Amino acid sequence: MTLTKRTRIILLLAPALVLLGGLFFSALGLGLLRSLRYMPSIGLSEPDLAAYIAVLSSPGFLASLGLSLWIAGASTLISVMIALGAALLLRQTFPGRQFIAFLFQLNLTIPHIVGAIGILYLFSQSGAFARLAFAGGLIGRPGDFPALVHDPFAIGIILQYVWKEVPFIGLILLANMQAIGEDHESTARSLGATRWQAFVHVLLPMLMPGLVAASALVFAFAFGAYEIPLILGASAPEALPVLAYRSYTDVDLAARPEAMAMAMIIALLGGAMVLVYARFTRPAGRGRNAR
Repeated sequence: MTLTKRTRIILLLAPALVLLGGLFFSALGLGLLRSLRYMPSIGLSEPDLAAYIAVLSSPGFLASLGLSLWIAGASTLISVMIALGAALLLRQTFPGRQFIAFLFQLNLTIPHIVGAIGILYLFSQSGAFARLAFAGGLIGRPGDFPALVHDPFAIGIILQYVWKEVPFIGLILLANMQAIGEDHESTARSLGATRWQAFVHVLLPMLMPGLVAASALVFAFAFGAYEIPLILGASAPEALPVLAYRSYTDVDLAARPEAMAMAMIIALLGGAMVLVYARFTRPAGRGRNAR
């Protein structure tokens, strides 16, 4: 019996897939049951949607959801624009390009939480920049420095995500550009297109699958992560993952179903972003001639 290439790959990956998939789906299933208020240990044995109704009708939840969508959307959009410009520059040949490319990707190895602490020490109203502005006579006291951390617009959180995700998106775009080459743009230029027209109508559409896939990953991460909003975010409204975490760690076990309902909503949106990623990273003609 001759195994196809796909079958061989699946068999080789099966042990890891069973382990990871078992842990993931069992945790997801348990979370779903608890979000449906099925917790026999505290007397809840009849599943219902009361936790979802309570969460979706809560003004605090809606404010937190809006804040998380704002953080994820703004972080993704700003990161994409900066990363695209940086990739276009790094695509060129110039003295010191390798060193600049090294600096560009240096912070990929730095954990998010370390970057968040750096943002806190630099941009808070008692941080380094506030003290420098006070010492230079630009402000009357450090407290007059603009609120960029623990602020209602989540500027510090967005700064952290942009600083961290720009190299990630930029390297994906740069790899795509190198794979595409410059022949298509050169052909367009030889036919009378300007440099901008060649970029908008030729290069950008070819980059779009990788750009959308990377954006989906960044959006899903920024929407679902809780440690950065916990460190840099305001006390009200809180980002949705922080609100879910606080509800889950509440001493009142009756709050657990609502916490798990919020977690399921976060997982649902994250799953949607994964589907977008899978859609735009699927090779053309997948499933044909896979032998």
